Amino acid sequence: MEKVLIAMSGGVDSSVAAFLMKEQGCDCVGATMKLFRNEDAGIGRAKSCCSLSDVEDARGVAERLGIPYYVFNFTGDFTRQVIDRFISAYERGVTPNPCIDCNRYLKFARLYERAELIGCDAVVTGHYARIERCGERWLLKKALDESKDQSYVLYALTQTQLAHTRFPLGVLHKSQVRRIAEAQGFYNAHKPDSQDICFVPDGDHARFIEQYTGRQYPRGDLVDRLGRVLGQHRGIIRYTVGQRKGLGVAADAPLYVRRIDAAENRIELGENASLFTRTLTANDFNWIAFAAPPRELRAKAKVRYRHTEQPASVCPHGDGSVTIIFDEPQRAITAGQAVVLYDGDTVLGGGTITGTDA
Repeated sequence: MEKVLIAMSGGVDSSVAAFLMKEQGCDCVGATMKLFRNEDAGIGRAKSCCSLSDVEDARGVAERLGIPYYVFNFTGDFTRQVIDRFISAYERGVTPNPCIDCNRYLKFARLYERAELIGCDAVVTGHYARIERCGERWLLKKALDESKDQSYVLYALTQTQLAHTRFPLGVLHKSQVRRIAEAQGFYNAHKPDSQDICFVPDGDHARFIEQYTGRQYPRGDLVDRLGRVLGQHRGIIRYTVGQRKGLGVAADAPLYVRRIDAAENRIELGENASLFTRTLTANDFNWIAFAAPPRELRAKAKVRYRHTEQPASVCPHGDGSVTIIFDEPQRAITAGQAVVLYDGDTVLGGGTITGTDA
């Protein structure tokens, strides 16, 4: 009998994942990761994924299923590996994806370590993705419900982690998951999905950063592509490439953030056409489908979570970086975000965007 540790957030997905693993005959243990203190984020208990109500929801499902349940305190790890990276990225003028860091350093690293300590064979989560074995490789694949697919934020999984991870929801549609929860009498069956960064539930990341750090970020120049000053920005942490809202600049045509120069505390604006580019570079690349990638390959590349992957040529380099050249220009490719490569429904690998030719 396989013994599994189930990451339970208190939401419907992880609750149904726990039920399905028990139905498969697994020896199940439930756990919630305490990731941060709400008072550090300046938010009320009811608004975060680590709230007391979420813990109680998870505990209630575990009791209903008759499985042991624990709360693991990973607040120190979360601060170092997620919040500090998040703040540092915005201070450097890049746009982070904290969910990827949380998966990489917490859910599939620290939680896996804890699973080993209590004798579990695998970690189970409520992610919508699939894992399959093909020859000597473990492959990460899209969920059957592509509208809920989360493979993009899972590209950093290693072969060892894939071998010891289970995604029971990857073959289900969300409507099926809610029906299962209803049938089991789970009172979170219709609990809304979380939409925001868990420690920034109101979406105002700049307010969070200023409150968390106690810093005020200096104003600086908004300039055009020739360096002419158009106005003043309110601190670079408030901006990302492609942004139009909140610039406070009057112009003949709409202007957007084109480039953020943290060293000079300056933001370059341009018209929409100037945001399009064909080439990006990425580093820290994790290849899933290959032990070593070919010298060149064709793939479809996705540059943000809600982006539809687009055909491109991929050139891996010996230092672990890649150059990706799209067949058609893409809008607002943003440093700090992930680029993930697909072959059909299979994730080839992914890394962090470091720059473009724009």
